[in-house]
Amino acid sequence: MLPTDGVLLRIFIGEGDHYEKQPLYEWIVTEARSRGLAGATVLRGLMGFGANSRVIHTFKIERLSEDLPVIIELVDSAEKIESFLSFIEQHIRCGLLATTEPVQVRFYRGDTA
Repeated sequence: MLPTDGVLLRIFIGEGDHYEKQPLYEWIVTEARSRGLAGATVLRGLMGFGANSRVIHTFKIERLSEDLPVIIELVDSAEKIESFLSFIEQHIRCGLLATTEPVQVRFYRGDTA
């Protein structure tokens, strides 16, 4: 059961970021699932830059980047999101931007079968 008043967590990383030889986005989603969060989505960006970027990473064919932006979105209760944020903050020391915002969960359903 997911509460009506939830929190959206967005984590911004680079496609080339890793945690112990595993793509960082895979590690984050796997950890979110193992901690019982409601769900996660990984989105690949077409263009972007961050705190350490001296160049803009883009998908344009003439400047194809191997480190495109990646956004991981997770929605759950404020308590679960805060707990998860504390966990990943202990493990990831750089290359990470995380934001939260309140959301209203309209429905959350799995298969009925």
